[in-house]
Amino acid sequence: MLRNVQDLQGLPIGATDGVIGKTKDFYFDDEAWVIRYLVVDTSAWLGGREVLISPYSIGEIASLGDSVPVKITKEQIRNSPSVDTERPISRQYERGYLGYYGYPYYWGGTGLWGGDAYPCTMLTGMGPSNYDGYLKAPSADDVDGDPHLRSCKAVKGYHIRATDGDLGHVDGFLIDDHTWSVRYLIAKTGNWWAGHDVLVSPEWIERVSWSESQVTLALSRQAIKDSPPYDADALPDRDAESATYLHYGRNGYWRGAPETANLPGLF
Repeated sequence: MLRNVQDLQGLPIGATDGVIGKTKDFYFDDEAWVIRYLVVDTSAWLGGREVLISPYSIGEIASLGDSVPVKITKEQIRNSPSVDTERPISRQYERGYLGYYGYPYYWGGTGLWGGDAYPCTMLTGMGPSNYDGYLKAPSADDVDGDPHLRSCKAVKGYHIRATDGDLGHVDGFLIDDHTWSVRYLIAKTGNWWAGHDVLVSPEWIERVSWSESQVTLALSRQAIKDSPPYDADALPDRDAESATYLHYGRNGYWRGAPETANLPGLF
C-alpha cells in the first residue's frame, strides 16, 4: 500500500514511555530512494532540539494510525547523538547513530535495508523478504563519502524537466508502507498545461541536480501529459499503478516483466 508523506507530517512520535514530539521532515537516500530517517521536532520536550528516528525503530508504516510509536525509550532519545539538520549528515554520524541504537548499517548489503528489504526485520525477527522491488541496493563503495541523504521538504518544489522541456515541479512523495521506499514523486504540471497531476517513479529519473533544484526525466512531455492522472483524494491501488507502468511500457516494481512490448515510444 502507498502512503503520502504529507499524511505523516506533524504526527506525534511516541516512545515506549511517552510522546517526544512531532514529525517535521524526512530524509531519503537518493541512491536507493528510501526514507532513512524521520526528523522530529522535540520543542515541547527537549527545548527545541531536533532528533532523528530510524524506520528500524518503527517497522512498517501500514500499522500507523494517528501517531507514530517507536520502540525506544525517552531516555535513549535524550542521550542519542546530537544532529544539526541544517547541515549534511555525514556517514560518520550515521555510523555513530546506528551504533548507539544497535542497528545494522543499511549500506553495502543486497537489500534496501542492508541484508533485507524491510526495516522491521529487527523488530519482528522475520527472515529476509523476497520483495526486493526494482530499486538498487546502496553502494558498498561509498563508505565515508556523500551519504546521499536528502530532505523531502527541500526537494518539494524542485523543477521537473522532460527530455524536451519543462513541465512542472515536485509536489510530494508517495512511499511504500512496508519498505519505506519512495515509489513516486507527485508532479504538479499546472504551470505547463491546465491538466492533471501525474506520478513519476524514481526509476524514470535520469538526473537530479541538487545545485539547480531540478529533476530531469527520461520521458517526453507528451508521454507524461498522456499518462493516467493522479487523484490526490484517492491513493493509487495496484490497478492504478499497473495502468501507469503499462502506459510507459515499463516493468512494475512488483513483477519481473511488462505486460506488453507493443506500446508507443516514450521519447
